[in-house]
Amino acid sequence: MTGKPFFTPSRRGFLAGSAAFLSTPAIAQDIANTDAEGYDPLRPVPEPEAPVSRNISSFSSRDWRPYFSNLNNGAILVDTTSRALHYWSEDQTVYKLYPTSVPLTPDLTRLGRTKVIRKVEGPSWAPTPSMKKRNPEWPNFIPPGPDNPLGTHALYLSWKYYRIHGTHDTRKIGRRSSNGCIGLYNEHIQELFAISDVGAQVLLI
Repeated sequence: MTGKPFFTPSRRGFLAGSAAFLSTPAIAQDIANTDAEGYDPLRPVPEPEAPVSRNISSFSSRDWRPYFSNLNNGAILVDTTSRALHYWSEDQTVYKLYPTSVPLTPDLTRLGRTKVIRKVEGPSWAPTPSMKKRNPEWPNFIPPGPDNPLGTHALYLSWKYYRIHGTHDTRKIGRRSSNGCIGLYNEHIQELFAISDVGAQVLLI
């Protein structure tokens, strides 16, 4: 996915586009974790310069064994190439496959093993100090609700500032459109939230 970051040069521009800004599901921050550098969670979806490829051909089921030695606490595999999230329950009775949004660029993408450390229904969001320095007109806090960039639910990972979360902006799913986190449709994050546990293994490839 290609596209150029959007920048708002004035308070007037921010206010005029606030509805678009506040409905995006980019890097997931809450009020307790607000110190990431370089992330822009209120940035709207960049307009594509070429037709968007959603990798439909590679969106297929997988076996967990090449990726995990066991399914203790359940396992989540995020494939940033096919833009898909796979979930397996510990007892192997549940397998789910969801389309996702993924980070815009490789430098925003962290790959490797982590785990779910917290689950939040109705997450809040706040800009980091660096965001406020660059964009002082931005709101200091966005409570849970339809304007929140994190959607309805969020799974917080052991990597600071990284989340698997919902989005109210469904245009982002299937695209390179986030600033670090993995976004799902709200109905899908609600389902994953219900079936996954704190301690679930997570692997991003």
